[in-house]
Amino acid sequence: MNSPASIQPSEPSSKPRFLISDLCVYLESYLSVEQIREVYRAYVFSAEAHEGQKRLSGEPYIYHPLAVARILADIRLDSRCLMAAIMHDVLEDTPVTKAQLEEEFGEEVATLVDGVSKLNQINFPSKAEAQAASFRKMLLAMTQDIRIILIKLADRLHNMRTLEVMRPEKCRRIARETLEIYAPIAHRLGIYRLRTELEELCFAAYWPMRYRALKEAVRAARGNRKEVMGNIDAALVGRLEQEGIVGVVRGREKHLYSIYTKMRDKKLSFSEVVDVYAFRIIVDRLDTCYRALGVVHNLYKPVPGRFKDYIAIPKANGYQSLHTLLFGPHGLPIEIQIRTVEMDRMAESGIAAHWLYKSSENQSGEAHADASNWLKNLLELQKDAGDSMEFLEHVKVDLFPDEVYVFTPRGKIMVLAKGATVIDFAYAVHSDVGNHTVAARVDRHMVPLRTRLYSGQTVEIITSDTANPSAAWLNFVVTGKARANIRGYLKNLRHQEAVTLGRRLLNKDLAQHDLTIDQIPDSQLGRLLEDFHLTSKEALLEEIGLGNRMPLLVARRLTDSDTELPREDLPQQAGSAPLAITGTEGMVVRFAKCCRPLPGDEIVAIFNPGKGIVVHRHECRNLGDFRKSDSWLDVKWEKEPVGDFTTEIKVDVGNKRGALASVASAISEMGSNIKNVIMEERDGLTSTLHFVVAVDSRVHLANIMRRLRQLSSVLRIHRVG
Repeated sequence: MNSPASIQPSEPSSKPRFLISDLCVYLESYLSVEQIREVYRAYVFSAEAHEGQKRLSGEPYIYHPLAVARILADIRLDSRCLMAAIMHDVLEDTPVTKAQLEEEFGEEVATLVDGVSKLNQINFPSKAEAQAASFRKMLLAMTQDIRIILIKLADRLHNMRTLEVMRPEKCRRIARETLEIYAPIAHRLGIYRLRTELEELCFAAYWPMRYRALKEAVRAARGNRKEVMGNIDAALVGRLEQEGIVGVVRGREKHLYSIYTKMRDKKLSFSEVVDVYAFRIIVDRLDTCYRALGVVHNLYKPVPGRFKDYIAIPKANGYQSLHTLLFGPHGLPIEIQIRTVEMDRMAESGIAAHWLYKSSENQSGEAHADASNWLKNLLELQKDAGDSMEFLEHVKVDLFPDEVYVFTPRGKIMVLAKGATVIDFAYAVHSDVGNHTVAARVDRHMVPLRTRLYSGQTVEIITSDTANPSAAWLNFVVTGKARANIRGYLKNLRHQEAVTLGRRLLNKDLAQHDLTIDQIPDSQLGRLLEDFHLTSKEALLEEIGLGNRMPLLVARRLTDSDTELPREDLPQQAGSAPLAITGTEGMVVRFAKCCRPLPGDEIVAIFNPGKGIVVHRHECRNLGDFRKSDSWLDVKWEKEPVGDFTTEIKVDVGNKRGALASVASAISEMGSNIKNVIMEERDGLTSTLHFVVAVDSRVHLANIMRRLRQLSSVLRIHRVG
C-alpha cells in the first residue's frame, strides 16, 4: 500500500479537485502522521468498495466521500470522524458489512458509519416513512455520538453543491427537506458556516428565479455601499484605537437567504433590508466586549430597545455575542456584533468547536452542555413518539430558532421556543412536572395554562399528584417535548382502557361456553395470536377494545366454534347479556354527539375500527344500516351510572331584554353547567337558543326542562337528537 506522501497530485484543473493527496496535505496542519495514515487506509478501503460506481454527474463515486471528509476537515474534526466520512456510504451502497468494518477499523468507526446509513433492509409502506425511519435512526445514534450528525450535515452539503444534475422536481424536494431539517439542525448545533451555505444552496434550488433576482439586486446595490461602509469602518477603528482597545473590525455581508426571509416575514422592501450596515468587532477578552460596547454607543446613538446581551444569556446553541443597533451618519442604521475570538470560533463552528472526543484534551463549554440537553430531549421525544413520522414532526417543531428566555423562581434561565406556553415551560423543567401541572403563576400572578410566555418573565408551576395531562393541551403547546409527552400519556391511557374493554367484551362472549380469557390454554391462544400476527394477549385485547376485531369471532376461534351463525340466531344465554356502560370509560367508549345519550335512554353501540365503541340512543337516525351489520353491539346502563353527560336542548324565546340571562340562570339553578350556547334570531319577534348542558340523567334533564317552561319568555323547548 502506498503511503500518503507518495501520492502525486494531478495536473491543475479549472474544476475543484477531490484527491486524497490534497486532503492528506491539508490534514498535516492538525493531525499526526499516524492519524493521516489511518485516514488514507480508510480511503483505499472505500475506493475499492465503490470501484466501478459513478455519480449522476459521471465522476467516480469516491469523489463524493472525499469531499465530505474535506468539509469536516475544515472544522478540524478528528481522524476517526474523517475515516467514517470517507466510508459513510459503504454499508448502504456496497456489499461491505458492519462486522467487516469493525474488524478492519474498530467498533467506533463502524458505529459512526452505521449511524449515517439508511435503513435499506426494511420494507416501508411509503418513501416518506422510510426517510423518517432513517432520520430517526440517525438522530438516536447521534445521542451516543454527535459526530454522526456532523458527517450527515457534511454529506448533505456536498449533495447540495452538486444538485444541478438532478431533475428539477427532485432538486426542489431535497432543497425543501434540507431547509426544514438539516439547516435548522446545523443552527441548533451552532455551526453557522454549514447552516448559511445550506440555506443559500436551498434558496437557489427551491426558488431559482427569486434567487437570481435578489442576487442581481444585491450586486447592483453593493457599489453604492462601498464608500459608506469604508467611512463607518474607519470611524469605528479610529475610536477603538483612541480608547486603547485592541480589536478587529469587519464589515458583514448579509447572505441572500437571510435577506429574503427578512423581506418575506417582516414585510419589508429590499431597500429597507439592504440599507442596514452590519459590522462585527472581535476583541481579546470578555470584559473588553463591554468596554467596546460603551465606545460604539458613545460614537453613535443606540436605538432604544435594540440591545441584546447574548454573553450573559447565551442562545440555546451556545452562541455568545453582544448585539446593538445604532443610528449612524445621516440616520443610517448600523448593526454591531461584539465578541471575543473564542466566541467567534464558537459562532462559526458551534458544537464542533467544543465537542469532547477521546483523542482530544478535556475541554468544556456552554455548547457542550446545551447540545447534551438537546440530545436528552431527543431521547424523550423518541420514548413518547408512536412512529417515525410522529418523531420527525416533533423534532421539526423543536428546530425553529426563535426563542424566549424565562426564569424559574430560583433564577435559573429556561430557553423555550417563541410562542411557548406555561405547559411548555412545565415540561421543559421536567416531564413529571408537566404531567402533574394544575396551575401556574407568572410574575406572581395566577394565569391560565394556555398563557404565552415572553422573555424576562418568572414562571412558577403548581402541581398535584392527582393531576394528569389533558388532550386539550395539544391545541396550544408548541414545543416537541410537551407535545410528545402529552401524546405519550394519552396513548398509554387509551391502550389501558382498550385492553380493559377488550377483556370485558371477550369474556362476555366466552361466557356462553362457561369460559374466560384466562382459562384458555396458552397453546390455543398462541395459535390464534400467530394467525392474527399479534405478539401478546394484551395486544389481542387492545385490538378488540378498539373495534379492530369482533369479540364474537375471536371467541368462536378460541372455542373451536366454526359455525358462522349470525348474531341474532345465537342462543341468549347468561353470557350474551348486554354490555354494561357506566359512563366513565373515557377514550374508547364514547357517546355520539348526534344524539347525546343519557342514563335512562335506551342505547345501542357500534364498533368504530381504531377508535372503540360509540354509544347511540336506540332511535338515533344516524345508525342507519349499522343495525344489520356485524359491528352492532347490545349495551345497557349500569344500575347507578356516574359522571357528567352532555346533551343539547333547543329553546325558543320571545325577543325580550334579559331572555338569555334568565334561561341561563334557571339552568344554573338546577345544578347544570352550560358547556356552549348559540343564539340565532328568527323573525324579529323570537330567537332560538341552542344550549349544550351537562346533566347526570334523563330525570335531571326533565327537571331542567320543566323549570324552563315556567319562564314567561320561553315559548317552546325540546331535546335535540
